[in-house]
Amino acid sequence: MGELSRRSGVPIPTIKFYLREGLLPPGVATAANQADYDEEHLRRLRLIRALIDVGGVTVAGAREVVAALGTHADDPLDLLGAAQTAVEPRHRPDRDTPQWRAARERVTALIADRRWLIHPDSPAIDLVADALAAADSLGVDELLDKFGEYADTADRIAAVEVRAVLDRPDPASRMELVVLGTVLGEALLTSLRLLAHQHESARQLGGG
Repeated sequence: MGELSRRSGVPIPTIKFYLREGLLPPGVATAANQADYDEEHLRRLRLIRALIDVGGVTVAGAREVVAALGTHADDPLDLLGAAQTAVEPRHRPDRDTPQWRAARERVTALIADRRWLIHPDSPAIDLVADALAAADSLGVDELLDKFGEYADTADRIAAVEVRAVLDRPDPASRMELVVLGTVLGEALLTSLRLLAHQHESARQLGGG
């Protein structure tokens, strides 16, 4: 375990916690208080840290994703659903209002117009409706008017990400990229957008 800690940069108490929580599989016992850990443990440990430290996934969410990697090893769509669930906000707005229902109808209309292949019960539909309903209630018409452009951008990014998954040579690495692409891609897109906002603000305001 000391070697695993040294190579991963994760403290031993944290590794022990992940073992207790079922995030990391146990090593191969070599003595009463000793076990061997291999490259697969190191890879899994780095995956867990990326989910929690960079992706902001909770320990419970990381456990669900790790479990899904084993359960849905041959089903990328189910694994994608597990990864998306892990990054969903834990707090929900009121979804029993006319305003929210109207927002959801707008999302389903966009899906139909674009002929997107989306499961009708996908939680992502509700998440988009949450954002639209909030924008509407606050009078942020600029966001509502650009809804189609946001969809265009999301479509282009998704095409690149899915192609990257399919280009990986083996099923195990594809499944890992489904998880990391979902969780880390979310963090990457959000942080790049912040940089772009700074650039555009300076450019449009004439700053140096």
